[in-house]
Amino acid sequence: MRRFYFQRKGAQRKDPMQDRKMTEKERLFDLMIHDLTGPLSVISVSTASLLGNTDRNGPLTERQRSGLDRVLRNVDKAQEILREMIEILRSEAGSFRKDPFPVEKVLKESILDVLEVHSQGAEETLRQEKNMKRFWKLLEPHGISVEITGKFRVTPFCHDPRKVRYILRNLLSNAMKYRRKHARVSIRGDADLLVTVEDDGPGIPPEEQGAVFERFVRLNGKEYPDAPGLGLGLAGVKALVEAMGGKISLESREGGGTRFTVDLPPLP
Repeated sequence: MRRFYFQRKGAQRKDPMQDRKMTEKERLFDLMIHDLTGPLSVISVSTASLLGNTDRNGPLTERQRSGLDRVLRNVDKAQEILREMIEILRSEAGSFRKDPFPVEKVLKESILDVLEVHSQGAEETLRQEKNMKRFWKLLEPHGISVEITGKFRVTPFCHDPRKVRYILRNLLSNAMKYRRKHARVSIRGDADLLVTVEDDGPGIPPEEQGAVFERFVRLNGKEYPDAPGLGLGLAGVKALVEAMGGKISLESREGGGTRFTVDLPPLP
């Protein structure tokens, strides 16, 4: 499939970091990205070598191979996340890959990414399911429901699939962290792609809602005990959505759950 790269009108090809003073936290963010790249590459190469050189290293049991496959898959995922972080920092340049892709496939990949972290063991079983109707049904015992309606249920959406996957993965991961029992994903739209991700968690007080999209901000209080993360996911989602010409909104009330809605226009 031919791939195109698109730059939004008016965007300048330069590093946005040159035009503003970086905070100490942003410098730390850049250093983290840089310093993690090398160790992850070593882990990836070493794991691939163990999997591919059984003639020299000796045979692997099924359990060993499964464990190494999982290590390699997650290292690849971590490297992908680092690449996305770099793109987020440079998102003001407005450069995107233009590629038609099936929305339900990217959503499935995003859900599997999240389940590998939040429901270990479930992901490996679900990954084998190829029938999409059965796949959505199998998610229900894990507290996830999915609804896809509108044009993009059958018609490819034209944008950067890696960035859409990043957006879906982070919104669903956030819902899984704060839900009580359920997380729900709804995809619809006939012109723009409309994505809604909601949970039945404690909700966000009105005075704190404006801060959830800021980098390194995490909610505090007894309703949010030890939720993992650095407070980067939603900041990255907002940066990407806006750079892609879209909008993101938040609806929440204390005790009533939280709903994020993303409106993404296709690339022309």
